[in-house]
Amino acid sequence: MAKATTTPLDEIPVARRLTPSVRQQQQPSPLTLLVLLASAMVAGMVVFLRSTQHMPTGLDPLTELMPPPEADGRLLRHFAYPMAHETDLVEVVTGYRLHGDAAAAFLAMQKDAADDGVQLSLLSAFRDRETQHDLFFSVMVERGQRPAERAKVSAPPGYSEHHTGYALDVGDARRPELDLEEAFDQSAAFAWLQQHAARYHFRLSFPADNPQGVAYEPWHWRWEGSSHALELFEQAHRLNTPS
Repeated sequence: MAKATTTPLDEIPVARRLTPSVRQQQQPSPLTLLVLLASAMVAGMVVFLRSTQHMPTGLDPLTELMPPPEADGRLLRHFAYPMAHETDLVEVVTGYRLHGDAAAAFLAMQKDAADDGVQLSLLSAFRDRETQHDLFFSVMVERGQRPAERAKVSAPPGYSEHHTGYALDVGDARRPELDLEEAFDQSAAFAWLQQHAARYHFRLSFPADNPQGVAYEPWHWRWEGSSHALELFEQAHRLNTPS
């Protein structure tokens, strides 16, 4: 009689090691499979609930990549900003809302620019935390960036001027190819804004080579026409204004 041979456990494929030793012709009935599947689902749900029982609400693995805020409260060079109250926001154009005061100032500025032959377009306005979260992390993951790299051109959620309802992104309706591009500073709209925006209490948030360390954004402006707005942007204003 030939001597039986054995195969070491480590050499047996994982799938075979985990498969019960049953005769191939003894197939379980459909009812048995259904019961087993239901039991497995219940067991899996119990394990999941137990594992998440002590997890903090809103846990996001991506936020664990973020460093702690700096001594002055900034995170990756961006200051923290509160969310505008829903009752203070008004729709300027479909899908874009601003704080009522900023909205009135922008519409007046837009009208006067049009009288001078310049067509200002509103590209972005108020953003809630969820929208900013998607904008920051989704693009970061898509481009394979680290948070510090992404933060050069976009604020982390909770740290965007857009949260306040006072900040907006502006384009030149006659040069849409320049939207959200540094080359926007070559447009007639930017030239007009540089000359007239201060009359409507709008300030360029991130000029070229700004001390805050945020990328140059000639399209991004914030409204500082009230004591509340001035208070919100006081730190950024102090940091970026030459003494």
